[in-house]
Amino acid sequence: MSDRARLEALLRESDGRSYPAYRALKGSWDLEAFTLVVDHVQGDPFAAPSRMRVLLNPEQARLPDPILSNESRRWGVAALMARTFARRAAEKSVSRGSERSGEIRMEDPGQLVLPQTAVVIFESGGVEARCTVGLPAKGRRVAGHNAVALLLRDLATVIHRTLVGRAFEDVELERCAAVNEDADAARAELERLGLVAFVADGAILPRESGDDDRPLTSSERVPFASPPTMRVDLTLPNAGGVRGMGVRAGVTLIAGGGFHGKSTLLRAVQDGVWNHAPGDGRELVVTRVDTQKVRAEDGRPVSKVDISPFIGDVPGGGSTRSFSTANASGSTSQAATIMETIEAGARAILIDEDTSATNLMMRDRRMQELVPGEGEPISPFLHHVRTLHDELGVSTVMVVGGSGEYLDVADAVVRMEGYRSRDVTEDARRIAESFPSTRLAEDHTPLGPPAPRRVDPASLDASRGRKTRHVRPLDARSLQFGRHTVDLGGLEQLRTPAQIRTAGLALALASETEAPLPVHELLEWIDSRIRRDGLDALDSRRPGTLAAIRPLDVAAVLNRLRSLRVV
Repeated sequence: MSDRARLEALLRESDGRSYPAYRALKGSWDLEAFTLVVDHVQGDPFAAPSRMRVLLNPEQARLPDPILSNESRRWGVAALMARTFARRAAEKSVSRGSERSGEIRMEDPGQLVLPQTAVVIFESGGVEARCTVGLPAKGRRVAGHNAVALLLRDLATVIHRTLVGRAFEDVELERCAAVNEDADAARAELERLGLVAFVADGAILPRESGDDDRPLTSSERVPFASPPTMRVDLTLPNAGGVRGMGVRAGVTLIAGGGFHGKSTLLRAVQDGVWNHAPGDGRELVVTRVDTQKVRAEDGRPVSKVDISPFIGDVPGGGSTRSFSTANASGSTSQAATIMETIEAGARAILIDEDTSATNLMMRDRRMQELVPGEGEPISPFLHHVRTLHDELGVSTVMVVGGSGEYLDVADAVVRMEGYRSRDVTEDARRIAESFPSTRLAEDHTPLGPPAPRRVDPASLDASRGRKTRHVRPLDARSLQFGRHTVDLGGLEQLRTPAQIRTAGLALALASETEAPLPVHELLEWIDSRIRRDGLDALDSRRPGTLAAIRPLDVAAVLNRLRSLRVV
């Protein structure tokens, strides 16, 4: 008897039995066109759905050879398959009994193209996909006939329409492969060219809305065009010659009136650390992976960070060389984030004046007169932005709209007008000379490399109750980590729940280190484990809900753990 016939017979014979009878499904089933592996069977219809894997060998998947030639191309097509599977599965999911009976679900990567565990395409041409399935129930009893329809008809239909080469036009597969390969190739060129980011001409930067990451479809959208003086030409494997704006290392300001596209451009640059799907509009907006967005985050915890270059000793004699608080202010939170970001290895930071602590960014002459230097412990970022690049090698790209003081320290100034960019660097220098700053010179602590902080691995305990590891995203902006809820609202470059889950699991894994390690060594230890064993190094259950993150992201989540202890 074939596995297909055995599976159908098992399900029909189990009809009406108590729900644990489904446990007989666990294992591997050769269903001819694919292999279905049931890794975990839910305990009852109200528990988390059952975890399953779908395996297709190269002959079953029948993917064209050109898309298999390198990792970039394979991940581009894997993201297409995951998006398509997730959406077709949602269409096929119908109620087949109690609670989530009949649900088929896969993690949807959305507009991003990332290495992930939902769908993997191997160099050989084989495919592995991971999904969850709500096994049908009537009350707490097996609905066997419904399960036959769910697994052998609905799930099989989704697989045939999403995980095999013939489910797509060859031109669509090639487009997804080529776009992702070109994005990786463009990003690989940035350091050689001395760039922080590249924004291709023709890119569509505005999004539909704040909670809709799709490109703006309005007829009023303006394709990006680089200023002639900032144009850079790249030669890419598939697109060939591509022209766009190069954001050079150093200090770059993005200026302009309100609602003219300043923050939109910065957001595109911050999201350029990740690749995007064809049709997103930002396919060739690429940014160095070691670039971090920094903002004020009232209320975040800080653990023994040296913020003294920005904030001197506070009233009452408190030192800021090893500053800790459970409830940071806007200025202390942003100062801490800057120092933590440098510690984690960032080579560029992004700042938007709108989401920054005003008093950390600058103090004008009038305020200096009203509150003299000896009465103000804050040394503005303005004093340090040049040192940050010239001595520490960390560039800054910053949106400014209210303060012209930064014109004195900028290497380049871009002005946005109606979403059109202009290089106004020479104008900015002329204005700075014609209207010199009246600010008084103030003493400040030099900005240097942060002192190493060692992380106590015991403080990364993710256990809760009987669970040795309780890690899950609560929503798009927060993480449940053991007994603690971690607010990630200030981490704008963590884009998906899968990335949040991955960051949490990475920290749970780090609790296994035998001794306190400096932050940069801890990040290297985590990264080496993932590079060696893949994302499955983080969870032996092999879920399909993990996605690639950067060491900078792991560090950012680490620094927001209220349980974190630095020794």
